[in-house]
Amino acid sequence: MTNAKKLGLTALAGSLVATSAYAGALDVTGTAKVIYASQDESEVNGNPWSMSQGIGFAGSGDLDNGMTISYTYSSTNMAFSSSNLKLDMGDNGTLSFANGASLTGMQAHYDKMPTAGEQVWDDLDGQANGVATMSTTNTLGYSNTFAGMGISVAYNKDSGAGLAGAATEGSSKSYALTSGDLMDGLEVGYAHADVSGTTTNNGTDSDTVYAKYTAGAVTFGAQLTQIDKSAVNSDVDRTHIAASMAVNENLSLSLGQSIVEFENATKDDQESTGIAFSYTMGSMTIAGFNNTEDNSGGTQGTDDSVTEVSVAFAF
Repeated sequence: MTNAKKLGLTALAGSLVATSAYAGALDVTGTAKVIYASQDESEVNGNPWSMSQGIGFAGSGDLDNGMTISYTYSSTNMAFSSSNLKLDMGDNGTLSFANGASLTGMQAHYDKMPTAGEQVWDDLDGQANGVATMSTTNTLGYSNTFAGMGISVAYNKDSGAGLAGAATEGSSKSYALTSGDLMDGLEVGYAHADVSGTTTNNGTDSDTVYAKYTAGAVTFGAQLTQIDKSAVNSDVDRTHIAASMAVNENLSLSLGQSIVEFENATKDDQESTGIAFSYTMGSMTIAGFNNTEDNSGGTQGTDDSVTEVSVAFAF
């Protein structure tokens, strides 16, 4: 297309294909964020100021059979971030193919606790401990609702590079179930993941269950995660509680704590605590959080902290 200002795209089927014309639209959005981040005093901080830019593309269109196809692509600082392609089949559910996007299964449910900003464990030395994850690289997904209960599954075929960058043996898969209308304001869910390892004998099984309850402007939540690793004495459990409050239509606050327990008796519990806020004025959002951690990785006396304040603009 030579006209760069035209965002609407139209594709006509070839003369050899017996179908009607297909029309879609492509929208472009952007963000610019200025960040001030202060690390733990024991770490090398450098210049605490930084800036990040994001660009997103979103397109959708209707098929002849009534289904809808949609696509999104996002980049951060001109580097690929995530993409996904979804086929909405109405009552038959939604099929997806995602790369770097957490749409279905465990990746969409590994941390469901309310927050006004980042998770309480984010950007800390022990952030990976107790968090159940699965590869999002070229992952097939499906989601639907049956009798008021949501179900989603994810499948990653021979992902090629595991979470630690090693080649994998077999495929990773996960599923998630979420509640229907148990009672007003209550949401509960469960997810399980079978993550392949470098051999058939060193994979990881993960389970997480959570509950959130919203009463007016306040949301409370609790989540329990169990990670069963193949190596002896290496299992991990995590308990996460949090609460958030919408002070008004612009300002939100949150507080949470995550405690990781290690099967290895020589390790102490890793405790992470975080507070966050977010204030929105039109297209501008001012946000900040402070996360602290005791006994990072289970090592007594090894602590960490991070404080971040940002101003973001959406275009």
